[in-house]
Amino acid sequence: MDLQLRGKVALVTAASKGLGKATARQFAREGAKVVICARSELIDKTAAEIASETGTEVLSLPADVTSQKDIERVREFQKIKYTNHKYASCIS
Repeated sequence: MDLQLRGKVALVTAASKGLGKATARQFAREGAKVVICARSELIDKTAAEIASETGTEVLSLPADVTSQKDIERVREFQKIKYTNHKYASCIS
C-alpha cells in the first residue's frame, strides 16, 4: 500500500502500545519520519523497536496530551527537528 507518506512527518500520540503503536509502525513502513509520544515509560523502547523493524527515523517524547505544556513542548520539538517537512497526520 502506498499512502504517499515518504518524506512527511507523522505525529502519533498514545503510541507506546496498542493502536497508537500499530499506527506509528505503519506510518514508518510507508516511509514517514515518525514522532511518537505517550505518558508511558515504554515510549523510548517502542521507538527503538519501530526504528529497528522499519529502518525509519522514529523520535520519542514522553508527553501527556491532556497537558497544554506537554503539547507545546511536542510541537516545539517537531518544529525544531523537522522545520522544512510536510506533516502527514496527527493521531490522538
